[in-house]
Amino acid sequence: MTAEQSLSFIVLGIMMIFFMWGRFRYDIVACSALMLAVAVGIVPFDHAFDGFSDDIVIIVGSALIVSAGVARSGVVDAAIQRFLPELQSVRAQLALLVVTVTILSAFIKNIGALAIMIPVAFQFARRSKVQPSVFLMPMAFGSLIGGLMTQVGTSPNVVVSRVRADLTGESFTMFDFTPVGASLALVGAVFLLFGYKLVPERKSQQVGMDQAVEITDYTSEAVVPAGSPVIGKPLSNLVKIGDGGAVVIAVFRRGTHLAPLPDVVIELDDILLLEGGPAALDRIVSQAKLKISGDRSPMPNDKAKADTEAIEAVIATGSPLIGMSAQRLALFNNHNINLLAVSRQGERLKQRLGSIRLRAGDIVVLQGTRRELPSFLQDFGCLPLAQREILLGTIRRATVPLLVLATAMGATALGIVPVQIAFFAAALAMVVFRVIPLRDVYRAVDGPILVMLAALIPVSETLRTTGGSDLIAGWLSGMAADLPPAGALAIMVVAAMAVTPFLNNAATVLVMAPIAASFATALDYRPDAFLMAVAIGAGSDFLTPIGHQCNTLVMGPGGYRFSDYPRLGLPLSIVIVIVAVPMLMWIWPLR
Repeated sequence: MTAEQSLSFIVLGIMMIFFMWGRFRYDIVACSALMLAVAVGIVPFDHAFDGFSDDIVIIVGSALIVSAGVARSGVVDAAIQRFLPELQSVRAQLALLVVTVTILSAFIKNIGALAIMIPVAFQFARRSKVQPSVFLMPMAFGSLIGGLMTQVGTSPNVVVSRVRADLTGESFTMFDFTPVGASLALVGAVFLLFGYKLVPERKSQQVGMDQAVEITDYTSEAVVPAGSPVIGKPLSNLVKIGDGGAVVIAVFRRGTHLAPLPDVVIELDDILLLEGGPAALDRIVSQAKLKISGDRSPMPNDKAKADTEAIEAVIATGSPLIGMSAQRLALFNNHNINLLAVSRQGERLKQRLGSIRLRAGDIVVLQGTRRELPSFLQDFGCLPLAQREILLGTIRRATVPLLVLATAMGATALGIVPVQIAFFAAALAMVVFRVIPLRDVYRAVDGPILVMLAALIPVSETLRTTGGSDLIAGWLSGMAADLPPAGALAIMVVAAMAVTPFLNNAATVLVMAPIAASFATALDYRPDAFLMAVAIGAGSDFLTPIGHQCNTLVMGPGGYRFSDYPRLGLPLSIVIVIVAVPMLMWIWPLR
């Protein structure tokens, strides 16, 4: 072993120890490892920041923006309410998510399949009152095992097919991977449905002051317009849309005040007084196609609408708003500001929204343009709360994000463009078509995750550039020579699993597949099973968040620690090895 190889192993070992310890945040550990690798000379100065231009960073960042755009559109909420209104069990929800991601990953890029379903996971988590971390890691692992089922499902399958063509003159076909891959996907999905409890519930590492502001008793007012799907249906149907986060506290019909009984049938032009949190109110208003009474566009053109936002503010002592109502102030006519909701601590407001006389300490949701809101808040003594996303009263484009996502995945599936180009273009389209406002784009991108990835890429590359990967390959070849066929196959799977976090999975196949084929030839075995073993191991990266972009994608939103991955990933890896070896020997006979 050379000095450079030793230094590479030492740096990687120290980095893994600090990752597992969890004392410092993962991006700080990764950047420190990069600087250490530069200091000892195994990463050249001029290549230290190559990771920031790597495709993986672009893919993960773009996928986060695309996922945020799909979630913001409201189409996920609508689909769940329409097709899965009664799905309440956490295990049933997990089964749906894992099975869907697994099947999709067999035919489209696994990160695309995962990006589609992440917003659904967040909706299920809210409905079941659990943390999204319950769903996200099993979904990421499901996307990896789903990719094992077809040639196009994951990069290792594509690469090993090319290696087989070079060695034997014949490539693996599209569904040569299916018998073994489908068996692993089935067993793996069943394991995830029960093993998910091995990972503790975590809160997102992106929690900030915006999520510390928990206001759940806003009063808002909405009108039932023509075309609303709730016309002719009882109030109970409307309340279900809010998943218990909002209630109807009054119904006004042609000047008559009706008690909000569950069996009251909703009619055209009914005025509904709603109480609940901003997210629940938004779901009810958007999915029932209601119109908030105070929601009038501050300016008529599309550009101005895109510049419109809602903000929460508290009415300070001495504010000119105290004792006044929105109607008396003529907020919209005089100030181009809409009052969308009011919250008053310890009191349920039952008047029409425009007639509520405001008090000091009331919290209001105001809508206006970004140019006019700050001056209004200053002039009228309103103190803005910690900024968080308020979708109530915002424009929603449901079809555009779906078309953008479908186009991106179709382009990658057909090989028209690489996945990084497709997803970057999709993220840009989400901004250009105003699916997600420009101000929220960088909030959707998880900066620490991207920095960690960019810093780790040059460090992990040292394993290859110093010859450390060749050294590992030699050790494996020597070990496998003394084992029976089943043991040799198991060693190939395990070694690929262990190496792929530090090389990428495609590079792992390129390094190990020729070794596996040479070993098989030396023992007079057919190479197919050994090549498949390498592909399965390289595609089954469940041990760290850094080896595959799907694992990285869920780390921030799930609030996971580095040490959480092997809690679920190690048992799953063992299950994969136990099932894969006999299946390989059955489907791909050694002689």
